[in-house]
Parts: sequence; structure tokens; C-alpha cells
Amino acid sequence: MYNPFTLENKTVLVTGASSGIGRATAIECSKMGATLIITGRNAERLNETFKQLDNTKSNIAIDGDLTNEDFITEMAASIPNVDGIVFCAGVSDTTLIKFATRDKFLRVLDVDLLSQVSLVRNLLKKKVINSGASLVFISSLGAYKVASGLGLYSAAKSGLISIMKSVAVELSSRKIRSNAILPSMVKTELINTLDSISAEDWEKDEVRYPLGYGEPNDVAFTAIYLLSDATKWMTGSEIIIDGGLSLS
Repeated sequence: MYNPFTLENKTVLVTGASSGIGRATAIECSKMGATLIITGRNAERLNETFKQLDNTKSNIAIDGDLTNEDFITEMAASIPNVDGIVFCAGVSDTTLIKFATRDKFLRVLDVDLLSQVSLVRNLLKKKVINSGASLVFISSLGAYKVASGLGLYSAAKSGLISIMKSVAVELSSRKIRSNAILPSMVKTELINTLDSISAEDWEKDEVRYPLGYGEPNDVAFTAIYLLSDATKWMTGSEIIIDGGLSLS
């Protein structure tokens, strides 16, 4: 059956696959026929994702920290060539600027931006990214719609968009596409790590979204679209998915 959105015969690397958007993306990509290489810091949770993938004999799980340059170098040298990468690894932060120490800023930058640049660099150096591949960066609507306490996070995510566009230009000669997804609030485990925001505050905030908060699969399906051959003429683009928040 004709399907331009299939991922059959494609190998896809998903970072941050131990939970949230990364886990959902890995699982849905496997349902669409892709062979998966998944990575994450928590080996136990990464294995839980691995067990939910189709064709587990062909898939690979590698636990490790993407802020560790040695781990990135070793992984780049050991994995098979890939046709797509979805960069889901990330952390959030709600530090007000007056409390934003250098260490706090570097923590967010290291995970949300620098580790992803390092991963791309190493994979290119090892010639692991196939011609015609698709790179999908998970940025955030917060890159443009900044709120109190999100300055560090927004800075990292806006920087990621700039990197995405540079990659799109630099790799266009090899027909490698580079695009970004900018979700607004998605119901993931990350929400539970933000102790400064109460459950009541979350409920009040969700009212602002015409379609409510998103689910991890909402982002995963958009990633599949960008990974598929249906978007072979699309690069350097930003896709906002925010449940209608931008309409208000």
C-alpha cells in the first residue's frame, strides 16, 4: 500500500528515549517500520522503552550521558548508519534571572544545546549520517514566547533553532534535512520536576490552551512526518504545535 509517511527500511536514532517525548517518538517510529537506536541516561527506564519497540531483535539501546564527550564519541563509532535523528534529550528550568548563576545556566545549555551540537559533530565525523537523512530537533515555543522564570530554558531552545538552521544550510549538498518542532506544554514527567509550580497552577494554565495541553504522541507524530520522505523538500523549518495557544 502506498504510504509516503512510512519509515520502512529507515534506521532512526532517538535521544532522551527513556521517557516523555523521546519514549513516545521511539515507540511510534518503530510502529511505522523504522529500526531504532535509542539512548538515555537511565538504563532501567531506557530498557522499558526498548521492550515496547517493534522488531526488538533489530533495535539497539545504549544508555549514557550525552553531556559526556567520551560517551558521544564511543557511541558515534559503534552505531550503524542512520537515516534520521530525533533530538529529544533535554532538561527544563524555572530559575528567575536574579538567581540564575553561571552553573545553572551551563547545566541547561549543556543538555539542551551543547550536547546536541556535539552529537551531530561526532556523527558527521564518523560519517554515520546517510545522505538524504532527516534531523529533527525538539525545541520549544518558549524559544519565542518567553515567560517569567524561563529565561535560561528559552535561551537554550532559541539557540537550538539557530543551530538547526545552520545545519540545514551546511548539509544541504548531501540532501540532509534539518528541521525543528516547537511544542508548547506537553504532559510529560518533566512537569513533575518543576517543584515551583503547583497542580492548581498547572490547571489554571491549561485553560489558556483551546485544545488543552499536548500529549507526547502529538510531538512524536510530527517527528514521524519530518523523518518520512513526505518532507524530502523541507529543511530549515520550524513547526509550532501548541494546542492553539498562539491564537490567544
